Amino acid sequence: MTPHLSFWRQLAATPHRGMFLAGSIQGVLVMLWWGLALLARSYPDIGLPLWSAGSSWAHPFWMIYGFFPFFMFGFLFTTYPNWMNAAKIPSRRALFSAGLLSTGVVLCYVGLAMAEWVLIAGLVFMLMGWSLATFQLLHVLLTARHPDKRHPIITSAALIAGGVGLAATALWRLTGNGEWLAFSRVAGIWFFLLPIMMTVSHRMIPFFSSRVIKSYIVVRPYGLLWLMLACSVAQGVLTLFHADTLLWAVDFVLAVCALYFTWAWRITESFQVALLAVLHTAFAWLGLSMLLFGLQNLALVLRWNGLHFGLAPLHALTIGFMTSLLMGMASRVTLGHAGRPLKLDRFTIGLFVGIQFTAVIRVLADMMPDWQHDAVYGYVLAAGIWLMVWVLWATRYAPMYWRARADGKAD
Repeated sequence: MTPHLSFWRQLAATPHRGMFLAGSIQGVLVMLWWGLALLARSYPDIGLPLWSAGSSWAHPFWMIYGFFPFFMFGFLFTTYPNWMNAAKIPSRRALFSAGLLSTGVVLCYVGLAMAEWVLIAGLVFMLMGWSLATFQLLHVLLTARHPDKRHPIITSAALIAGGVGLAATALWRLTGNGEWLAFSRVAGIWFFLLPIMMTVSHRMIPFFSSRVIKSYIVVRPYGLLWLMLACSVAQGVLTLFHADTLLWAVDFVLAVCALYFTWAWRITESFQVALLAVLHTAFAWLGLSMLLFGLQNLALVLRWNGLHFGLAPLHALTIGFMTSLLMGMASRVTLGHAGRPLKLDRFTIGLFVGIQFTAVIRVLADMMPDWQHDAVYGYVLAAGIWLMVWVLWATRYAPMYWRARADGKAD
């Protein structure tokens, strides 16, 4: 077997490998791009190019649609058959979806620097890859005969919403109508990312905890999950219709639910095992971020001008909760499917701590009194730590996607 052929066969050995590899690379590129954009915008004298496409829209676009989805699709490719006792998704089809998405990402990078039509072509390729991946998951959902499909139904609906949000970005570039861009951002956070992250947490954290914590009672009330999902959707709808005076109530309800789960899932006992503790720690950020959202939105209603957090609540949500959970879940899936012990070494624990520092620094940067001037140092520092962490994580984990299992077993 030639090395070239071996690489592709190993990459197609399991459905998640292609997606996770692309996500690992993009985790580096997306923050390298953002770090350079920050430096170019904040320190024009150093001579870095400032992309004419504008980093203000591209940064959230990359994070929402060009980074998280690779890991989400890869994770769901492995869990859907397990959740519903269904046939596995063909690995080559999953790899083809990853290829389409990756091609789209590359074209978007080129388009940002060179030509609008290349950017639009990239968005089209991303949409094709997204649609194919979603179709494969929907096929499992619709053909499986499992009696309980609640979690995969939610995640499937969120993936469809994410596809609509991605399409809205393409429509914005084609028409110039800013309302499509606004919808894309809102849908990406509140209709796509957060519902999937909360649903996966609801499904997996109690399950993993029950296998580690002695005398653990699984707490998984669906009523609270529905309430949290309703709050996420309501947040998006209220934002789209500029009903800002009502946001604080939704924020606090979601915060209370998240904090209850943090307590009920027994976060303090999770620190017996690092692989479990990282998931509990990540979820704790959800309650904190929604408290920050609630306080800021309540302050706007009461006209407390001194209580303004800028983008701190959003980054507590996207870095503290979402990125931390992604790293924890991706590390676990990678180790398990690579035939390695399900145990985080000190190196990976250190990387997870690095993400926590990234979140804290980015949050504090926007909460500084003179954040419009001094916070830029926090932005650059947070981007630098993220970049360093993700380079190291990719260096450690990415090779496992094109190598055979360490235990010699077949997936």
